[in-house]
Amino acid sequence: MTISTLVHSHATVTAIGTYVPDRILSNQDLEKLVDTSDEWILKRTGIRERRIASKEQYASDLAIEAVRDLINRYNKTVQDVDYIILATSTPDSFVPSVASRVQAFFGMQNCGAADLQAACAGFTSALQMANGLLLSKLCRKILIIGTETLSRATDYTDRTTCILFGDGAGAMLVETTDPTSSPGDILASNASTDGEQGHQVYRSSLAPHIGSFELSQNSMLVQNGKEVYRWALSRVAAGIQELLDGSGYTAQTIDWFVPHNANQRIIDALSERVGFAAQQALSSIEHYGNTSAASIPLALDAAVKDGRVQPGHLLLLYGFGGGLTQAGVIMRWSI
Repeated sequence: MTISTLVHSHATVTAIGTYVPDRILSNQDLEKLVDTSDEWILKRTGIRERRIASKEQYASDLAIEAVRDLINRYNKTVQDVDYIILATSTPDSFVPSVASRVQAFFGMQNCGAADLQAACAGFTSALQMANGLLLSKLCRKILIIGTETLSRATDYTDRTTCILFGDGAGAMLVETTDPTSSPGDILASNASTDGEQGHQVYRSSLAPHIGSFELSQNSMLVQNGKEVYRWALSRVAAGIQELLDGSGYTAQTIDWFVPHNANQRIIDALSERVGFAAQQALSSIEHYGNTSAASIPLALDAAVKDGRVQPGHLLLLYGFGGGLTQAGVIMRWSI
């Protein structure tokens, strides 16, 4: 059961940054690899192209560039960050964490660092956890990052999955603010998991099975697209509605809906079911594809850069995917 809580916090997003690799993998490029077409991909997913990391780039490299973008655009310092929460399903290594590599690169002293594995719900989960640490007064300044090199886990002989995934990273700085001057940005949140459906999206590792479901051992991403689509339209749509109902907001009072960008069909279907107008949904899918934990900050930052998202706007961020898990946040944008 999804639990929704109204949280009047004093945690404020003070900066955002993003990065995508230079290399573009277009639908026309994929036509040369598998039996597909630009028309087929675009109609079913809304994707025209996606970015691919170079052989020398890993999740940590993309994360570092996103943090650099944040620093440069908002004239921020990160050396005094108390904690890094980094969401990824494609880490450079499981040990040490990707977050610790970011910490080392920027020379953050007295800084905790941890990787979070919640797949496509990773960024919103990280934002929820950052908010909790700030509310508890254990931290005053937290860096959250979603970074993926999904191209390294994509089977480019599988026409059902290779058309979807791309690489990218996004970062936010979340800080404690003076409650007398700011009511805080994080207004409500929720989360739930349907773990019995975990085998619908997986990347095999040490265990040969999930429950009684035997896994493929090719170490690449495997996804049952039809089942994930069905789950999204039922459980995720219900979760979004529960978050709205529990917080007292409606689709009409939210300025921008920022869902995980799985594909455009799911974005459109969720918007219709919950009552968001098509123009309320922010998407990065056309040019970046499905970037898992990075998709929400990529879509949001594009709208920040072009002026659609303005200070004072209400946003509903909603991640969902592997697990199968979902996590949502309603927040007020302030930068």
